[in-house]
Amino acid sequence: MALIETRDICKIYRAGSVEVNALMNVSARIEAGEFVAIMGPSGSGKSTFMNILGCLDIPSSGQYILGGSDVGNLDRDERAHIRNKKIGFVFQGFNLLPRTSALENVELPMLYNGLPPKDRRGRAEDALKKVGLAGREESYPGQLSGGQQQRVAIARALVNNAAIILADEPTGNLDTKTSAEVMELFTRLNTESDITVILVTHEQDIAAYGRRTIRFLDGRIISDERTARS
Repeated sequence: MALIETRDICKIYRAGSVEVNALMNVSARIEAGEFVAIMGPSGSGKSTFMNILGCLDIPSSGQYILGGSDVGNLDRDERAHIRNKKIGFVFQGFNLLPRTSALENVELPMLYNGLPPKDRRGRAEDALKKVGLAGREESYPGQLSGGQQQRVAIARALVNNAAIILADEPTGNLDTKTSAEVMELFTRLNTESDITVILVTHEQDIAAYGRRTIRFLDGRIISDERTARS
């Protein structure tokens, strides 16, 4: 059974009498432990697809099966629960609270789980250690480099033991050297912890870190290729 399966998903946005077909009959299967890059030009549907995978949006038609359960038509609270338990998000802009320490930023997803402060702290410290930031727990985002801020964001995505990381242009604000370091971290998490990584990128060299590339154009998948990492 696939971890993620979409069956003929369509997504239509309406603005008055105008309809925009963002996704049209998109079917895909992603197994647990895969590292998948999603590519395509602006407006191709890749971000809409990612939002549906992350339970941030729902399809207009079709099915989204996550872990064997149809989650495509759940209500907002039910989708939020799934996001908190199963999915970690990493964004281009880091999305850290500027007046909050690295440790406190990583603790945020756990506030919804009712964990005692001691347990939250321990798990957050472990997550920061896993991404190479032991000793920087009390640093604020403004005291960290862009690469370190993205590592904090990755630790935050990991802290609830998410099975899936969805990364939307995670290296878009980073230089070439730092981008490579962040992508090596994703690769290590994928291979050593068997975390499923799905990332949206415009850059072929970033997509090459994955083992599979799905390309979108005009709301459809136009290619789905498996590649061997160098």
